Amino acid sequence: MNNFNAGIGAFKGELFALSAALLWAISSVLFKSLGKTIRPLELNLLKGFLAVILLAATSILIGEPMALLPPLAILMLVISGAVGIGFGDTMYFEALNKLGARRTLLLGILAPPMTAVFASIFLRESLSVYSWAGILITILGVVWVITEKNKNEAVEKNLPWIGVFFGFLAALTQAAGAVMSRWALTQTSISALQSAVLRLVAGTAIILIWIIIRREKIGQWVKPRPGVRLWVILVIVVMIGTYLAIWFQQLSFQFTKVGIAQTLLATTPLFILPIAALQREKLSFRAISGVLISIAGVSLLFLIR
Repeated sequence: MNNFNAGIGAFKGELFALSAALLWAISSVLFKSLGKTIRPLELNLLKGFLAVILLAATSILIGEPMALLPPLAILMLVISGAVGIGFGDTMYFEALNKLGARRTLLLGILAPPMTAVFASIFLRESLSVYSWAGILITILGVVWVITEKNKNEAVEKNLPWIGVFFGFLAALTQAAGAVMSRWALTQTSISALQSAVLRLVAGTAIILIWIIIRREKIGQWVKPRPGVRLWVILVIVVMIGTYLAIWFQQLSFQFTKVGIAQTLLATTPLFILPIAALQREKLSFRAISGVLISIAGVSLLFLIR
């Protein structure tokens, strides 16, 4: 039993990453339904504000000291949150509304190869020939899926490619945020929970500033006016898709290499397939094969060194 527990402990970073991927898969379906009523920018602000309260309260309750945090770590995490959450999550929601959950999550598979490139530059992580092959296979798998023609999208031919662009930006900022988080968590004494709070505070602040610049009126945020069901969905999304998932994500960055963590975080499409099937969404052979090709490429990036 002790050996079993020790084995599990050795892979706790990987387990946190897989748990976050599962939670994102569940919440992504709910995000789409919320996006039809609340616009992406405002939805991002709401979930960020609520999650900051939950994460900060958790940090205080478990007795984590917030004073004397390393200034450089704070700076890195603030930048990471502003870019990856303030800008990146908004792009994610836009892509979700344009492409749907499945294709948006598939575009998210681009984050691991981008992370590998950033990590090689800023964290001195070298890439093997197999890694570069994995990057190519991953990109080919994603392209194979997003170029599939969909009868429901034929009326607005340009709309899906706008969503592709938003999804690409979301993946790019996710990769940058992962590398900055990994550095802060491994090179300083800051905890995963504290890093999650800082990232969300920075991201939420950027969104609020942007809304003020645009002079948005709160009464115009939601159309039609939300009912009890929508608020229940929002609370669930915040709990599993932001509060727990981001905490688990930061823990994965802390306890395993950023490339491995980001690879496992990219398995979200594998979890979304059974969810989509339960919703009676028809999955084509091309979609399934595209997922398998992409996951194979992502795995090749880090399983073969």
